[in-house]
Amino acid sequence: MNKIIVTKIFLGICHMQVCAEADATDEEILEVCNKENPAGTINGWTSVIRNIGDTFEGKNEKALPVQCEDRPDRKHFLVAC
Repeated sequence: MNKIIVTKIFLGICHMQVCAEADATDEEILEVCNKENPAGTINGWTSVIRNIGDTFEGKNEKALPVQCEDRPDRKHFLVAC
């Protein structure tokens, strides 16, 4: 299995979801996202939401990483453009 997999290509107009090994870096995640599912914006996918302050919606806990239900060594992350 790849270290990072795009699982939902669109979540609203500015987000998508990936399933990644828990130790995947933002740079690794963004590289895969911009290669496999370009955002279509000038800057492409620019951030991985890991903390409450990482999202422009404010304190949206639903945007935080969650444990993958299928693999205990992986998490689901939201990526923003």
